[in-house]
Amino acid sequence: MGEPKYKSIAYQLKDNIINQEYKRGETIPSEKKLQEFYHVSRHTVRQAIDLLVNDGYIIKKKGLGSIVSDGYLNNHMNSGDSKKIGVIVTYLSDYIFPSIIRGIEKILGTNGYSLILASTNNTHEGERRCLEMMIDQGIQGLIVEPTKSNVFNPNLSYYSLIKSKDIPVLMINAGYEEMDIPYISIDDTKSGYLATSYLLNEGHEDIALITKIDDMQGKFRMKGYIKAFDTLDAIFKGENIFTYTTETMEKVLDLVVKQILNKEINATAFVCYNDEIAYSLIKKLKAKGKHVPDDISVVGEDNSILSQLEDISLTTTSHPQEELGVEAAKWMLKTINTGQIGETKIMDTEIIIRNSVKRRNA
Repeated sequence: MGEPKYKSIAYQLKDNIINQEYKRGETIPSEKKLQEFYHVSRHTVRQAIDLLVNDGYIIKKKGLGSIVSDGYLNNHMNSGDSKKIGVIVTYLSDYIFPSIIRGIEKILGTNGYSLILASTNNTHEGERRCLEMMIDQGIQGLIVEPTKSNVFNPNLSYYSLIKSKDIPVLMINAGYEEMDIPYISIDDTKSGYLATSYLLNEGHEDIALITKIDDMQGKFRMKGYIKAFDTLDAIFKGENIFTYTTETMEKVLDLVVKQILNKEINATAFVCYNDEIAYSLIKKLKAKGKHVPDDISVVGEDNSILSQLEDISLTTTSHPQEELGVEAAKWMLKTINTGQIGETKIMDTEIIIRNSVKRRNA
Protein backbone atom coordinates (compact mmCIF):
# COMPACT_ATOMS: atom_id res chain seq x y z
CA MET A 1 0.00 0.00 0.00
CA GLY A 2 1.10 3.54 -0.73
CA GLU A 3 1.15 6.42 1.71
CA PRO A 4 -2.16 8.02 2.79
CA LYS A 5 -3.65 10.46 0.30
CA TYR A 6 -3.53 13.38 2.72
CA LYS A 7 0.24 12.92 3.15
CA SER A 8 0.75 12.85 -0.61
CA ILE A 9 -1.21 16.12 -0.92
CA ALA A 10 0.77 17.69 1.93
CA TYR A 11 4.08 16.75 0.26
CA GLN A 12 2.95 18.29 -3.03
CA LEU A 13 1.92 21.50 -1.27
CA LYS A 14 5.28 21.57 0.55
CA ASP A 15 7.03 21.29 -2.81
CA ASN A 16 4.97 24.20 -4.11
CA ILE A 17 6.02 26.28 -1.10
CA ILE A 18 9.68 25.29 -1.48
CA ASN A 19 9.50 26.18 -5.19
CA GLN A 20 7.86 29.48 -4.21
CA GLU A 21 4.77 28.82 -6.28
CA TYR A 22 3.09 29.84 -3.04
CA LYS A 23 5.20 32.66 -1.61
CA ARG A 24 5.58 33.69 2.02
CA GLY A 25 2.59 35.60 3.29
CA GLU A 26 0.36 34.37 0.47
CA THR A 27 -2.66 32.14 0.97
CA ILE A 28 -2.71 28.69 -0.53
CA PRO A 29 -5.86 27.61 -2.43
CA SER A 30 -9.00 27.21 -0.35
CA GLU A 31 -10.07 23.86 1.05
CA LYS A 32 -12.82 23.68 -1.55
CA LYS A 33 -10.42 24.31 -4.44
CA LEU A 34 -7.94 21.74 -3.12
CA GLN A 35 -10.79 19.29 -2.69
CA GLU A 36 -11.81 19.77 -6.34
CA PHE A 37 -8.25 19.72 -7.66
CA TYR A 38 -7.20 16.51 -5.91
CA HIS A 39 -10.64 14.82 -6.13
CA VAL A 40 -10.70 14.03 -2.42
CA SER A 41 -12.96 14.65 0.54
CA ARG A 42 -12.88 17.79 2.67
CA HIS A 43 -11.65 15.68 5.58
CA THR A 44 -8.60 14.55 3.54
CA VAL A 45 -7.77 18.15 2.61
CA ARG A 46 -8.03 19.24 6.26
CA GLN A 47 -5.69 16.41 7.31
CA ALA A 48 -3.15 17.62 4.75
CA ILE A 49 -3.41 21.22 5.91
CA ASP A 50 -3.11 20.19 9.56
CA LEU A 51 0.11 18.37 8.69
CA LEU A 52 1.48 21.52 7.03
CA VAL A 53 0.53 23.56 10.10
CA ASN A 54 2.26 21.09 12.41
CA ASP A 55 5.41 21.18 10.26
CA GLY A 56 5.43 24.98 10.28
CA TYR A 57 4.86 25.56 6.58
CA ILE A 58 1.58 27.42 6.95
CA ILE A 59 -0.47 29.17 9.59
CA LYS A 60 -4.27 29.36 9.66
CA LYS A 61 -5.91 32.75 10.19
CA LYS A 62 -9.61 33.08 10.71
CA GLY A 63 -11.23 34.83 7.80
CA LEU A 64 -8.05 34.73 5.70
CA GLY A 65 -7.43 31.01 5.17
CA SER A 66 -4.14 29.13 5.21
CA ILE A 67 -1.11 31.40 4.79
CA VAL A 68 2.45 30.41 3.95
CA SER A 69 4.56 31.04 7.05
CA ASP A 70 7.01 33.90 6.62
CA GLY A 71 9.17 32.61 9.44
CA TYR A 72 9.40 28.97 8.46
CA LEU A 73 12.72 29.01 6.63
CA ASN A 74 14.58 31.15 9.12
CA ASN A 75 13.14 29.31 12.11
CA HIS A 76 14.14 25.92 10.76
CA MET A 77 17.33 26.48 8.81
CA ASN A 78 19.09 28.83 11.17
CA SER A 79 17.88 27.42 14.47
CA GLY A 80 20.22 26.78 17.36
CA ASP A 81 23.89 27.41 17.90
CA SER A 82 24.99 23.76 17.96
CA LYS A 83 27.48 22.63 15.35
CA LYS A 84 25.60 20.04 13.32
CA ILE A 85 26.43 18.56 9.93
CA GLY A 86 23.87 16.47 8.09
CA VAL A 87 25.00 13.32 6.29
CA ILE A 88 22.54 11.62 3.94
CA VAL A 89 23.44 8.32 2.25
CA THR A 90 21.43 5.76 0.33
CA TYR A 91 21.97 2.91 2.80
CA LEU A 92 23.59 3.39 6.21
CA SER A 93 24.38 -0.33 6.48
CA ASP A 94 25.71 -0.69 2.93
CA TYR A 95 29.16 -2.16 2.71
CA ILE A 96 31.12 1.01 1.87
CA PHE A 97 29.28 3.64 3.90
CA PRO A 98 30.37 2.74 7.44
CA SER A 99 33.97 3.45 6.38
CA ILE A 100 33.02 6.72 4.67
CA ILE A 101 31.05 7.87 7.72
CA ARG A 102 33.96 6.86 9.98
CA GLY A 103 36.24 9.14 7.94
CA ILE A 104 33.76 12.03 8.14
CA GLU A 105 33.30 11.61 11.88
CA LYS A 106 37.04 11.36 12.52
CA ILE A 107 37.57 14.93 11.27
CA LEU A 108 34.32 16.66 12.19
CA GLY A 109 34.12 15.08 15.64
CA THR A 110 37.54 16.37 16.63
CA ASN A 111 36.44 19.85 15.53
CA GLY A 112 33.38 19.91 17.76
CA TYR A 113 30.74 18.97 15.20
CA SER A 114 28.07 16.32 15.62
CA LEU A 115 26.70 14.28 12.72
CA ILE A 116 23.03 13.83 11.94
CA LEU A 117 22.79 10.64 9.87
CA ALA A 118 19.92 9.65 7.58
CA SER A 119 19.37 7.19 4.73
CA THR A 120 17.10 7.49 1.71
CA ASN A 121 16.90 3.76 0.88
CA ASN A 122 17.67 5.06 -2.61
CA THR A 123 14.16 6.44 -3.13
CA HIS A 124 13.19 10.01 -3.92
CA GLU A 125 10.46 9.92 -1.29
CA GLY A 126 13.05 8.86 1.28
CA GLU A 127 15.41 11.60 0.14
CA ARG A 128 12.72 14.25 0.47
CA ARG A 129 11.99 13.20 4.03
CA CYS A 130 15.69 13.23 4.89
CA LEU A 131 16.07 16.74 3.48
CA GLU A 132 13.05 18.01 5.39
CA MET A 133 14.46 16.50 8.58
CA MET A 134 17.83 18.19 7.97
CA ILE A 135 16.08 21.54 7.46
CA ASP A 136 14.21 21.06 10.73
CA GLN A 137 17.48 20.28 12.55
CA GLY A 138 19.11 23.61 11.63
CA ILE A 139 22.25 22.05 10.12
CA GLN A 140 25.33 24.11 9.26
CA GLY A 141 26.39 21.91 6.36
CA LEU A 142 25.13 18.93 4.35
CA ILE A 143 26.99 15.96 2.87
CA VAL A 144 24.85 13.84 0.54
CA GLU A 145 25.17 10.71 -1.54
CA PRO A 146 22.71 11.35 -4.39
CA THR A 147 19.66 9.18 -4.84
CA LYS A 148 19.35 7.67 -8.33
CA SER A 149 21.66 10.35 -9.70
CA ASN A 150 21.17 9.35 -13.36
CA VAL A 151 17.40 9.96 -13.44
CA PHE A 152 15.33 13.10 -12.90
CA ASN A 153 15.10 14.06 -9.24
CA PRO A 154 11.94 15.82 -8.01
CA ASN A 155 13.79 17.05 -4.90
CA LEU A 156 16.25 19.41 -6.58
CA SER A 157 14.39 22.47 -5.29
CA TYR A 158 15.28 21.46 -1.72
CA TYR A 159 18.97 21.74 -2.56
CA SER A 160 18.42 25.19 -4.10
CA LEU A 161 16.63 26.24 -0.92
CA ILE A 162 19.44 25.02 1.33
CA LYS A 163 22.10 26.68 -0.86
CA SER A 164 20.14 29.95 -0.82
CA LYS A 165 20.64 30.04 2.95
CA ASP A 166 24.44 29.83 2.49
CA ILE A 167 24.52 26.32 3.92
CA PRO A 168 27.30 24.44 2.09
CA VAL A 169 26.27 21.24 0.29
CA LEU A 170 28.71 18.55 -0.85
CA MET A 171 27.89 15.39 -2.78
CA ILE A 172 29.87 12.15 -2.40
CA ASN A 173 30.38 9.30 -4.89
CA ALA A 174 28.40 11.16 -7.57
CA GLY A 175 26.56 14.40 -8.25
CA TYR A 176 23.41 15.74 -9.85
CA GLU A 177 24.26 16.94 -13.35
CA GLU A 178 21.41 19.46 -13.27
CA MET A 179 22.92 21.33 -10.31
CA ASP A 180 26.19 23.11 -9.74
CA ILE A 181 27.03 21.33 -6.49
CA PRO A 182 30.62 20.15 -5.85
CA TYR A 183 31.23 16.46 -5.23
CA ILE A 184 34.00 14.09 -4.17
CA SER A 185 34.20 10.68 -5.80
CA ILE A 186 36.61 8.17 -7.20
CA ASP A 187 37.38 8.19 -10.92
CA ASP A 188 34.56 5.88 -11.97
CA THR A 189 35.47 5.98 -15.65
CA LYS A 190 38.99 4.88 -14.80
CA SER A 191 37.60 2.17 -12.52
CA GLY A 192 35.57 0.65 -15.35
CA TYR A 193 38.52 1.04 -17.71
CA LEU A 194 41.00 -0.70 -15.39
CA ALA A 195 38.65 -3.62 -14.70
CA THR A 196 37.99 -4.19 -18.40
CA SER A 197 41.49 -3.62 -19.73
CA TYR A 198 42.88 -6.06 -17.16
CA LEU A 199 40.62 -8.79 -18.55
CA LEU A 200 41.50 -7.90 -22.13
CA ASN A 201 45.19 -8.12 -21.31
CA GLU A 202 44.57 -11.51 -19.69
CA GLY A 203 43.37 -12.85 -23.04
CA HIS A 204 39.60 -12.46 -22.64
CA GLU A 205 37.78 -11.20 -25.71
CA ASP A 206 34.11 -11.84 -24.83
CA ILE A 207 33.74 -9.66 -21.75
CA ALA A 208 30.30 -8.87 -20.39
CA LEU A 209 29.35 -5.89 -18.23
CA ILE A 210 26.71 -5.77 -15.50
CA THR A 211 26.13 -2.16 -14.47
CA LYS A 212 23.60 0.06 -12.73
CA ILE A 213 21.89 2.68 -14.87
CA ASP A 214 19.94 4.79 -12.39
CA ASP A 215 23.06 6.41 -10.95
CA MET A 216 25.97 8.32 -12.47
CA GLN A 217 28.59 5.86 -11.21
CA GLY A 218 27.13 3.14 -13.37
CA LYS A 219 27.08 5.45 -16.37
CA PHE A 220 30.75 6.39 -15.93
CA ARG A 221 31.83 2.80 -15.27
CA MET A 222 30.16 1.76 -18.52
CA LYS A 223 32.06 4.56 -20.23
CA GLY A 224 35.30 3.10 -18.87
CA TYR A 225 34.32 -0.37 -20.12
CA ILE A 226 33.81 0.94 -23.65
CA LYS A 227 36.98 3.05 -23.48
CA ALA A 228 39.08 -0.03 -22.66
CA PHE A 229 37.91 -1.80 -25.82
CA ASP A 230 38.57 1.29 -27.93
CA THR A 231 42.04 1.82 -26.45
CA LEU A 232 43.09 -1.78 -27.04
CA ASP A 233 41.55 -1.96 -30.55
CA ALA A 234 38.99 -4.55 -29.51
CA ILE A 235 35.26 -4.73 -30.19
CA PHE A 236 32.65 -5.15 -27.48
CA LYS A 237 29.28 -6.79 -28.11
CA GLY A 238 26.16 -4.85 -27.31
CA GLU A 239 24.39 -8.01 -26.14
CA ASN A 240 27.12 -8.43 -23.50
CA ILE A 241 26.00 -5.29 -21.64
CA PHE A 242 23.44 -5.96 -18.90
CA THR A 243 21.90 -3.02 -17.06
CA TYR A 244 19.77 -2.90 -13.94
CA THR A 245 18.12 -0.41 -11.61
CA THR A 246 17.81 -0.39 -7.84
CA GLU A 247 14.59 -2.39 -8.13
CA THR A 248 15.67 -4.91 -10.81
CA MET A 249 19.09 -6.08 -9.55
CA GLU A 250 18.12 -9.64 -8.59
CA LYS A 251 15.99 -10.13 -11.70
CA VAL A 252 18.85 -9.11 -14.00
CA LEU A 253 21.39 -11.29 -12.17
CA ASP A 254 19.09 -14.29 -12.52
CA LEU A 255 18.72 -13.53 -16.23
CA VAL A 256 22.51 -13.40 -16.66
CA VAL A 257 22.98 -16.75 -14.95
CA LYS A 258 20.18 -18.30 -17.03
CA GLN A 259 21.76 -17.09 -20.27
CA ILE A 260 25.15 -18.45 -19.23
CA LEU A 261 23.68 -21.88 -18.46
CA ASN A 262 21.70 -21.90 -21.73
CA LYS A 263 24.82 -20.79 -23.64
CA GLU A 264 22.93 -17.78 -24.98
CA ILE A 265 26.01 -15.68 -24.26
CA ASN A 266 29.60 -16.81 -24.65
CA ALA A 267 31.28 -14.36 -22.31
CA THR A 268 34.33 -15.77 -20.55
CA ALA A 269 34.53 -12.87 -18.09
CA PHE A 270 32.34 -10.30 -16.36
CA VAL A 271 33.02 -6.77 -15.20
CA CYS A 272 30.59 -5.99 -12.39
CA TYR A 273 29.35 -2.57 -11.28
CA ASN A 274 30.56 -3.23 -7.75
CA ASP A 275 31.70 -6.01 -5.42
CA GLU A 276 28.15 -6.67 -4.26
CA ILE A 277 27.09 -7.58 -7.80
CA ALA A 278 30.26 -9.63 -8.35
CA TYR A 279 29.77 -11.47 -5.06
CA SER A 280 26.12 -12.25 -5.88
CA LEU A 281 27.03 -13.44 -9.38
CA ILE A 282 29.72 -15.78 -8.03
CA LYS A 283 27.28 -17.26 -5.50
CA LYS A 284 24.53 -17.79 -8.09
CA LEU A 285 26.97 -19.40 -10.56
CA LYS A 286 28.34 -21.68 -7.85
CA ALA A 287 24.82 -22.80 -6.95
CA LYS A 288 24.36 -23.86 -10.60
CA GLY A 289 27.65 -25.78 -10.78
CA LYS A 290 29.75 -23.05 -12.44
CA HIS A 291 32.99 -22.02 -10.80
CA VAL A 292 35.05 -18.83 -10.72
CA PRO A 293 37.63 -18.48 -12.20
CA ASP A 294 37.84 -21.92 -13.87
CA ASP A 295 34.61 -21.51 -15.84
CA ILE A 296 34.14 -17.74 -15.75
CA SER A 297 36.35 -14.87 -14.61
CA VAL A 298 34.84 -12.03 -12.57
CA VAL A 299 36.11 -8.55 -11.67
CA GLY A 300 34.35 -6.28 -9.18
CA GLU A 301 34.80 -2.62 -8.30
CA ASP A 302 35.20 -0.80 -4.93
CA ASN A 303 37.50 -3.20 -2.98
CA SER A 304 34.90 -3.67 -0.25
CA ILE A 305 34.86 -6.20 2.58
CA LEU A 306 32.77 -8.42 0.28
CA SER A 307 35.74 -8.87 -2.05
CA GLN A 308 37.38 -11.32 0.35
CA LEU A 309 34.44 -13.03 2.06
CA GLU A 310 34.33 -16.19 -0.07
CA ASP A 311 36.99 -18.77 -0.91
CA ILE A 312 37.46 -16.74 -4.09
CA SER A 313 39.26 -13.45 -3.45
CA LEU A 314 37.87 -10.93 -5.86
CA THR A 315 39.98 -8.97 -8.30
CA THR A 316 38.58 -5.46 -7.98
CA THR A 317 39.38 -1.75 -8.17
CA SER A 318 40.24 0.37 -5.15
CA HIS A 319 37.86 2.74 -3.40
CA PRO A 320 39.53 4.72 -0.59
CA GLN A 321 36.35 4.84 1.45
CA GLU A 322 37.60 6.26 4.74
CA GLU A 323 39.90 8.67 2.92
CA LEU A 324 36.93 9.89 0.87
CA GLY A 325 35.08 10.57 4.13
CA VAL A 326 38.07 12.45 5.51
CA GLU A 327 38.32 14.58 2.35
CA ALA A 328 34.58 15.33 2.49
CA ALA A 329 34.88 16.46 6.13
CA LYS A 330 37.91 18.65 5.37
CA TRP A 331 36.04 20.20 2.43
CA MET A 332 33.10 21.00 4.70
CA LEU A 333 35.26 22.53 7.45
CA LYS A 334 37.19 24.70 5.02
CA THR A 335 34.01 25.90 3.31
CA ILE A 336 32.31 26.75 6.62
CA ASN A 337 35.38 28.54 7.99
CA THR A 338 36.24 30.54 4.85
CA GLY A 339 32.81 31.05 3.32
CA GLN A 340 34.24 30.00 -0.04
CA ILE A 341 32.75 26.95 -1.75
CA GLY A 342 35.34 24.21 -2.29
CA GLU A 343 35.93 22.46 -5.59
CA THR A 344 34.97 19.04 -6.93
CA LYS A 345 37.62 16.40 -6.29
CA ILE A 346 38.14 13.14 -8.19
CA MET A 347 40.15 10.52 -6.31
CA ASP A 348 42.40 8.03 -8.08
CA THR A 349 41.83 4.29 -8.26
CA GLU A 350 43.86 1.21 -9.18
CA ILE A 351 43.34 -2.46 -10.00
CA ILE A 352 43.80 -4.93 -7.13
CA ILE A 353 44.67 -8.36 -8.52
CA ARG A 354 43.51 -11.43 -6.63
CA ASN A 355 42.35 -14.84 -7.85
CA SER A 356 38.96 -14.41 -9.53
CA VAL A 357 40.45 -14.14 -13.04
CA LYS A 358 41.92 -16.97 -15.09
CA ARG A 359 44.27 -16.07 -17.90
CA ARG A 360 43.35 -17.27 -21.39
CA ASN A 361 45.60 -17.86 -24.40
CA ALA A 362 48.98 -17.13 -22.82
